[in-house]
Amino acid sequence: MHDVHITPVREISPDWVAQVTQGRVHPPVKPALDLTWDSRKVKPGSAFIALPGTKVHGREFAQAALQAGAALVLTDQAHPGAVQVADPARALLELGHALRKEFSGTVVGVGGSSGKTTTKEAIAQGLGWPAPEGNLNNAPGLAQFFFRLQPHAPGAVVELGIDRLGEMAELCYLAEPHLGVLTTLGAEHLEGLGTLENVIREETGLLASSPVRLASTQAAELVNLPGLKTYGIEAGDFRATDLELSLDSTRFRFNGQRVYLPYPGFGPLLGALAALAVAELVGVALDPVIERLAHLQLPFGRMERLHKGGLIFLNDAYNSNPLSVRAGLEFLSHLPGRKWLVLGEMRELGEESLAYHLEAARLAASVSPDVVFVGKYAPAQAAETGKVGLETLEEAKAYLKTHAQAGDLVYLKASRSIGLEQLLEGWDAQ
Repeated sequence: MHDVHITPVREISPDWVAQVTQGRVHPPVKPALDLTWDSRKVKPGSAFIALPGTKVHGREFAQAALQAGAALVLTDQAHPGAVQVADPARALLELGHALRKEFSGTVVGVGGSSGKTTTKEAIAQGLGWPAPEGNLNNAPGLAQFFFRLQPHAPGAVVELGIDRLGEMAELCYLAEPHLGVLTTLGAEHLEGLGTLENVIREETGLLASSPVRLASTQAAELVNLPGLKTYGIEAGDFRATDLELSLDSTRFRFNGQRVYLPYPGFGPLLGALAALAVAELVGVALDPVIERLAHLQLPFGRMERLHKGGLIFLNDAYNSNPLSVRAGLEFLSHLPGRKWLVLGEMRELGEESLAYHLEAARLAASVSPDVVFVGKYAPAQAAETGKVGLETLEEAKAYLKTHAQAGDLVYLKASRSIGLEQLLEGWDAQ
């Protein structure tokens, strides 16, 4: 979607890698043409970063990477082909930071509790700037992106995703954004971040690290920083007015100009509004941005409209947390017709997970009489609302095939690991 500036364009010497990471070279090594942390993706000339994983350390794959043609291995071990460092994770941050410093264009960093990838895509595609594909929003993904970024690009857009304390500071050090965009603030990754207060403190670190600061009006209510600009619907310094919401598109006005988006929902709308605000802040003409947004392409599972088995599916199941569920249901409340709301589990919400799921259940029941809860919390949600609660995806699909009628809308929302998009399979074969 925006890879015109991100093909491999440089080679870095092992001595330079050792210099910026305070490492030691163990020959034989070669100049690196790319960077990866996945040994399965090593190609001749790759620098392989041997990072600790949840189950196994990357150092276990160092020899396999070298046999596959790796130019060097960044590792805490001493062996031929290595650039040996004390801490590979810290060395990766230093390497990514050094690569970022070689880029002279404007860097926009996008953070927040929900809507990050949609907003990153809208800004990147709207301004015609490169960005990492998908949600490569951690230190390895960012370092790889800056390695591949062509130096003549006017700017770049990166997403900063966090799930532990201290991570935002690390990512801001690596990416050094000129302009920080904060999409939303709410409960997310509480198993790693602990409390909502921690979420707010961590996420707002992006704005504190950025010379130019932009936040949604929702996030701005929880932020106290000087010079903060805001964007929102009928509110903020940059505002969308005269909204026209439908199941297949969105229209609104910005500074008196009509804006069209080929997606429904408040997520794409706010992402596009952020893109227009960024354009204003960095001095990019609006007309080309508006034209590009009319052809916006979002990744799988983000307000994705599909026709199957006579039904209209709105697949919003790439990820889910309380804020994104609320945004999706609020949009659906504006639509006419029969709506099936199929809600799966929201993961990583910690000790308050049940309470968040019951709150989402009550909200869903207020939007539509036709609600199906799936998974771990489904029995409690069904008991709370009097709606349908099912344990498995197979049961949910069977229920929909029995009860949904031609022309009905089916909205899917759950955390990515639930795999709720499996409900989309097998409809056209009826």
